[in-house]
Amino acid sequence: MSIESKEQLELEKEIKSQAQKFLADFNPTLPEHMELEYEGFYRRGFFVTKKRYAVIEDGTIIAKGLELVRRDWAPIAKDTQQDILMAILKDGDVDKAVEIIEEALKRVKTGNLDMKEMIIHTQITKKLSDYKQIGPHVVAAQRLEAKGIKIGRGTIIQYVIVKGKGPISQRAIPYEDSEKYKYDSDYYIDNQILPAVSRIMASFGYTKESLAELGEKERQKTLDAFF
Repeated sequence: MSIESKEQLELEKEIKSQAQKFLADFNPTLPEHMELEYEGFYRRGFFVTKKRYAVIEDGTIIAKGLELVRRDWAPIAKDTQQDILMAILKDGDVDKAVEIIEEALKRVKTGNLDMKEMIIHTQITKKLSDYKQIGPHVVAAQRLEAKGIKIGRGTIIQYVIVKGKGPISQRAIPYEDSEKYKYDSDYYIDNQILPAVSRIMASFGYTKESLAELGEKERQKTLDAFF
């Protein structure tokens, strides 16, 4: 272990110790039923807003409000977002994050990824007949209901957006019926991957448009300008 690593560990140990001492001294001064709790020590954190953030603790990403912890985003988008956060928060390497995005876009464009990576989960919150705006999950639910499958309030619909003509909502196919279809790569790139990663990469000067054209990397960023 390097001298720098030893010093860093000692510093972290001291910070945690001081935090516990502070709680021991401060909590008795609070009104009854109130208490501060120690949540954790995070070397790095990324905040989009105060309610949307990611931190890393012992090599694990802990996220709130971001796509990677939401079920209405496909695994390909959530996994890509998690991978770039790991590159940034653990490795401190923005260039690596860019490479991860580029590779994910290439994989999706092939059209050969497993449909499991494309599944979107959305909950039905009312009777299907009560929906005035017919979104993709409602269309997928209607397809299931037409097959005799009971769909009610609280049902989680698993669907994928497939290639074809017409609006996106009309191309929502229940996952269990998707084996004969090809997923719509443009949809997953434009509406899943790029929104999820641009939310993170915007802080480093990357726009959604520039991320879509990663073959023309115009700027290289380092964490020195961020942390």
